[in-house]
Amino acid sequence: MSLPSFFIRDLPVYGDTILSPMAAYSDVPFRAICRQFGAALHYTEFVPTEALLGDPNPLWRRLDVHPAGEHPMVFQIFGNDAQQILRAAQRIESWGADIIDINMGCSVPKVSEKGAGVGMMRQPKLVAETFRLLSKHLTVAVTGKLRLGWDEASQNYLEIAKIMVDNGAALVALHGRTRSQKYRGRANWDAIATLKQSVNVPVLGNGDVRTVADIDRLKAYTNCDGVMIGRAALGNPWLLARVDREQLMFGEITAVIRQHLHEAISYYGTQDGLENINRHLKKYFSGLALKPFLRAFQAVQTVPEFEDLLGVMETAVPSHLPIAELRKVPHFELPNHLHSC
Repeated sequence: MSLPSFFIRDLPVYGDTILSPMAAYSDVPFRAICRQFGAALHYTEFVPTEALLGDPNPLWRRLDVHPAGEHPMVFQIFGNDAQQILRAAQRIESWGADIIDINMGCSVPKVSEKGAGVGMMRQPKLVAETFRLLSKHLTVAVTGKLRLGWDEASQNYLEIAKIMVDNGAALVALHGRTRSQKYRGRANWDAIATLKQSVNVPVLGNGDVRTVADIDRLKAYTNCDGVMIGRAALGNPWLLARVDREQLMFGEITAVIRQHLHEAISYYGTQDGLENINRHLKKYFSGLALKPFLRAFQAVQTVPEFEDLLGVMETAVPSHLPIAELRKVPHFELPNHLHSC
């Protein structure tokens, strides 16, 4: 077995590409696909702490773990009250977590403007109390993901990261943008490099990684321990294995779509599973000459219909066709008998 890329406290991590936690996307089925391509850590979608303290509810499902196992497994939660965050973390610690991560990067107003997500970065005392309590009362490692700060004028990521580490954080992940930027503009890799030089725990860099070359450039530029990949991995889990999508043949895409379908149906059931896979199909087909097929897939009602249509598409589009070529050709059309579907 190869040596670990880094350790989170005493937990070895094998590999340096990590699927970023993304609401509505980094669920059990998609994580299963990404695990196949070498995702080194498995982050859940984030869950509000208040939802974890009441009766069972649908948000609890975001902390499900694949039956085949996922390690290291990171449960990501968010809140704006240290005691409440602790109680939630204690409740879920035994559910399969190897690590509990505090989200301090969400920029959505309904989260950040209530003092959670990136809004937590405006409250250094809350950050200190939260990490102190979690580190003292949990047995699993505690980590956090943050942004540069609220806006350009208040980039306090170094202050917050040092507070986290001083109070027991075992890793810091940094998205190199402010809350006001959201996903606009360029990610600040210099900040990631500065953070890596300033703390004595592993640092994950996040932002503007779209290709294999970007992974290697970010690591070389910042010396970060691992690279978090978010939107660029949607429809493109091969990136986690350091394979650019342009290098693929069409048959490699359809093979993963079929596997993703089976994971989604197994986890969600037929109706919800089809809705789930269709959300991802938009990403798998992005930029490809397949719009007529995408519309047809969105209309199917059963798994056999989906699989039949997938077979029709595999007949219409040569499996050996390079993805780079599939971007250039006119749109592949549905066979005539399917146009009325």
